[in-house]
Amino acid sequence: MRVTKKTKDEMIRILSEVYADAKPALLFRNPFELLVAVILSAQCTDQRVNIVTKRLFAKAATPEAIVRMGLPKLEKEIHECGFFHAKAKNILATCEILAREYGGKVPEDFDALLALPGVGRKTANVVTSIAFRRPAIAVDTHVFRVANRLRLAVGETPDEVELGLNKAIPKEKWSDAHHWLIWHGRKICKSRRPLCAECPLAKLCPSFGTDGIDEKKANGKKKTSGGKKA
Repeated sequence: MRVTKKTKDEMIRILSEVYADAKPALLFRNPFELLVAVILSAQCTDQRVNIVTKRLFAKAATPEAIVRMGLPKLEKEIHECGFFHAKAKNILATCEILAREYGGKVPEDFDALLALPGVGRKTANVVTSIAFRRPAIAVDTHVFRVANRLRLAVGETPDEVELGLNKAIPKEKWSDAHHWLIWHGRKICKSRRPLCAECPLAKLCPSFGTDGIDEKKANGKKKTSGGKKA
């Protein structure tokens, strides 16, 4: 099935209606808490991250406080999130930079965000979109999988899919579309067993009734320019 611009526009319209109330699953009170939460969310569920950050931020809710906490205590606080050694080192290094160079604030400049340890394009786009309310599409595993299956954007890496989605979706809808695609991936277009019979996009989807894409690609396993950063 050939997916035309008209088809893509209709997909976006349907997603916007079905997931009109979609919002971030991560809990946060400010850009710094969101930044830390997104770094922790790599290879970890949002529900688990929310449990960990609630406990962490009750003890240390600023970059300066986390620096004072130190690496051993930080590792202990976040160990439930997986890969906690690497995540703790990145979070601590990022907090040191924020405290030293930005007065404890998260920079709004995209390149400055990317320069922080543990921050890749996905994390930078999430912070840009949600914390600073600027148009951006963050490509996580759900967005990557759904975009490829729908042929909204076809790519072998998250970076390629991000560029494709930026072209397929009007800029003013980027931030909302990010949430629509995530929730569609969580509720319907699941990785192993997509619920095609229940999908509101079934008549438009070129992958209807099939997995639609290699699972390694669907889970963003290929290395991107962001390396291991979230």
